[in-house]
Amino acid sequence: MNRSISSNQSFGSLSTLPLQQSTFDNFGISLTKNRTKNLTRFYSASSSLCGKSPSNELLCVHVFVDVKPGMEESFKSATVLNASASAKEPGIVRFDVVQQEDDHTKFILIEVYNNITAPAEHKTTDHYLKWRETVENMMAVPRSAIKFKNIFPSSIAGWDYNDDNVV
Repeated sequence: MNRSISSNQSFGSLSTLPLQQSTFDNFGISLTKNRTKNLTRFYSASSSLCGKSPSNELLCVHVFVDVKPGMEESFKSATVLNASASAKEPGIVRFDVVQQEDDHTKFILIEVYNNITAPAEHKTTDHYLKWRETVENMMAVPRSAIKFKNIFPSSIAGWDYNDDNVV
């Protein structure tokens, strides 16, 4: 299977990848079979949705990260700090961090933005710049990303998991 997800918007240094099974093999995810049960370590940060548009035109970005063995805890600490601060940004609806259960060196960052300019704004924040510098040498390979348009939940309010869940 070799389908591509295309986008007219640039996502900084992260590129949209061809959607191939090999992209997901290292993360225990199959395009034909649902094996997401392997992703059970879940860290969530969701922002207050006050003042956000009720549009369903949300940009959902899955960032795939493969860290060097032994760097998992350091990566988690830095990433949860970044996710918690990111959740307070006006352009971010939700920012989740998941770790693969059967290979703890693999992570996916699930970033939900309320508009197409929010990722660029996010990349100018002090917490993101600090995170990027902190985790750069922890990665076994450069991170990659795939962008999605949300289908469900169909409203922005459906992404709100309450501020009590922010670490």
